[in-house]
Amino acid sequence: MMTANITGIGLGRDTSMCGDPKSWYPMRVTYSREIKVKAELDRLEIENFVPMTYKLVCADNGNPHRELVPAINNLIFVRSTQGRISELKTSNKVLEPLRYMMDHTAEKAHEIMTVPDRQMENFMCVASMTDDSVMFLDENTIVGKEGKRVKIMGGMFEGVEGVIRRVKRCKRVVVALDGIASVAIAYVPAGLLMEV
Repeated sequence: MMTANITGIGLGRDTSMCGDPKSWYPMRVTYSREIKVKAELDRLEIENFVPMTYKLVCADNGNPHRELVPAINNLIFVRSTQGRISELKTSNKVLEPLRYMMDHTAEKAHEIMTVPDRQMENFMCVASMTDDSVMFLDENTIVGKEGKRVKIMGGMFEGVEGVIRRVKRCKRVVVALDGIASVAIAYVPAGLLMEV
């Protein structure tokens, strides 16, 4: 279980050994209401995560400034049971915009997507950084074949597992949630990487 206080998430206690049926659900939020939905989930003490990043935006007066905004439009991760989320979607006006993401792969045709806890911990550890140490990726940014699977053995990303991929002409450690989102670590010394 992660112990760090990470921006954008509320970490609860790990109850997986107690038969906790909660899962991480990647969910779409219509009309860019991620922050409003996140605030309501926080109020209800439901664990959630919205990847955030700083972007240059223009103010009404034309002056650009840096602003902390969702890194991936219309995406929020919610850790709860499917029944609880479905009930909240129908009974809570603020949470009504939540939409389940469906897995469209052949073997899981049209199942509601979930993310295993360990994968989500890896992703949150990297995606919670709001500085230039990480880059959020789309499918067009990653070039070439997937490389070795590695584990970072020190530094601020210690314990994170990812895959070596070529991003913007450099090899980087990429943490991906297949079909959902990918984030690359800008630089990890080769001496801190262990093949897994």
